Amino acid sequence: MELAAPRSSSAPPEIGPEIPGEPYSVSLLQQGYSAPQPDGSTRADCTVSLVRGPCTVLVDTGGPWGRDRLLQRLRDRGVEPGDVHVVVGTHGHSDHIGNLALFPEATIIVGGDVSRGDRYLEDGPAEGRPFRIDAHVCVLATPGHTGRDVSVLVRGTSLGSVLLAGDLFERHDDEDVWRQLSENPALQEASRKEALLIADVIVPGHGAPFGVPRGPRDGAGSSRCEPLGTLLWVLLFHTLE
Repeated sequence: MELAAPRSSSAPPEIGPEIPGEPYSVSLLQQGYSAPQPDGSTRADCTVSLVRGPCTVLVDTGGPWGRDRLLQRLRDRGVEPGDVHVVVGTHGHSDHIGNLALFPEATIIVGGDVSRGDRYLEDGPAEGRPFRIDAHVCVLATPGHTGRDVSVLVRGTSLGSVLLAGDLFERHDDEDVWRQLSENPALQEASRKEALLIADVIVPGHGAPFGVPRGPRDGAGSSRCEPLGTLLWVLLFHTLE
């Protein structure tokens, strides 16, 4: 089975910024955007997501120009920087990791690197080897936009499995832009197809969350492990079950 990227001709149901769940919920602290300017530049900042449950995980931090806004939106939810256990930067662009310094006590994951303070671990996410945070949350390699992109999979929300995908997807219906922003379009296309097989909801790097359409025989991403297509996804489910 091969799923094509969603297109605007069949707009997905609107998904709000709060996705409840048990034991984990997902909140969008900031919806990312990317807007070309008349002078040829682009104004952009990324989606920032807070995953709350037994472990508190921040996925992407936005750019340093949004520091005060990030702190306020965390505090609006009763979260101080010291309450965040894990911070994931889906890749190394400044709009995604510009506020890492606010979280010196957290485990930091950027690409395949996992660090706690000045100590770097050897078991970071790599192709075919997800990094497990717990039984419901893991970080997996989804390269292409850059060579070391990662995404965060959260299972068990009210909408099923939510993939916080960074710039693996720029936004829903991004066919006009993602290839020109990609370091390796062929690799990214493969990562995108795999993501569509496992996720019920995708949170892109620069747009609103969208649901993954499924046919009547397709199972939800959170409840079945075939057909997955690559060793990465098979290992993912065996690791998390």
